[in-house]
Amino acid sequence: MATVPPDATLDALRVAAEGCRGCTLWQHATQTVFGAGAHDGRLMLVGEQPGDQEDRAGLPFVGPAGHLLDRALVDAGIERDAVYVTNAVKHFKWEQRGKRRLHKKPSAAEVTACHPWLEAEVDVVDPHVVVAMGATATASLLGPRARVTRDRGQPIEWMSRVVVVTVHPSAILRVPEGGDREGEFRLFVADLATAARIGGDRRG
Repeated sequence: MATVPPDATLDALRVAAEGCRGCTLWQHATQTVFGAGAHDGRLMLVGEQPGDQEDRAGLPFVGPAGHLLDRALVDAGIERDAVYVTNAVKHFKWEQRGKRRLHKKPSAAEVTACHPWLEAEVDVVDPHVVVAMGATATASLLGPRARVTRDRGQPIEWMSRVVVVTVHPSAILRVPEGGDREGEFRLFVADLATAARIGGDRRG
């Protein structure tokens, strides 16, 4: 079973993570989906887990939620290439529904098993601000008592850095017809802009 190598580069971590057997999710996933983006980004964005398209492509946030994230980053004045994007869990957890593979929420044990990889990514990238997108990412970074609804948009000191909590972009996509999806999108953009402003203000 692969373990997190000490003092490794992101490339070395990515290779090592391919052999991780810390939980059983690897058995049904196409591949490990590690983080991608700027190796020294001031901002790190953390989501829940790869989706169906990410699992097939081997890259984070390339599906519908990723496209919405791209739009939000543009509106917030953030270059996607200037941030590092990853997930709390590196394998796609899913259940078959007809011909589709539908997302299934990872368990606390699965999030815990994957946490050393996320922690290693944070150490190497050394971002000024980490954006936790959704409940799973928030719990992985801040612990189970953290709440998206309560803590959203407020800078939280964490390990000499700042965490800004917000929703996962997939939650915006799930807003039902007749709901205020555009309003939710604007709030998400505002959270990203807050994170960018804090990241720009902090000096390492």
